[in-house]
Amino acid sequence: MTDRSRREYWRRNLRYLIGLLAVWFAVSYGCAILFVDQLDKFRLGGFRVGFWFAQQGSIYVFCLLILVYVRLMNRLDRDFDVDERG
Repeated sequence: MTDRSRREYWRRNLRYLIGLLAVWFAVSYGCAILFVDQLDKFRLGGFRVGFWFAQQGSIYVFCLLILVYVRLMNRLDRDFDVDERG
């Protein structure tokens, strides 16, 4: 891997990380704190949606983002021929 391709690899990796962390921040902070009053007007399984996001929703989104990151990184590794599958 050349120095230029190594820099491109890490640039794309950081772009993925920043984007996914921004989504997680928006869900965990925005939905659970900022928009809780608007979300509490709706119910999910008998619970107010604002309460649900504060307690479980952000954790589910975090787990989903981990899966998205794994898929993105596997594809990035294949694109730069550094995947572990050989």
